[in-house]
Amino acid sequence: MSEPIHARSALRLRLLLSAVFPPLFLAGAVFFGVWAADTAPGDSPGRGMLVVVAVVCAALTLLAAADLLVVVRRLRSGHGSGSP
Repeated sequence: MSEPIHARSALRLRLLLSAVFPPLFLAGAVFFGVWAADTAPGDSPGRGMLVVVAVVCAALTLLAAADLLVVVRRLRSGHGSGSP
């Protein structure tokens, strides 16, 4: 058996990524939402595709924010202390 019994993740790296990406995904959601609102019929890309991309960006914002909360909670409880 080569896998550890208790898998560990790099909480500090997850903290960094979870802190950086929610604002980027939120900016993407706003950008694509505004672009979709300003799209005229017949424009390319179409309004539907832009709305889908905006919704995906919004969902990724929520996912990254939830991960940020989990990582902060784990770090506060001592899981990220680095001891085995």
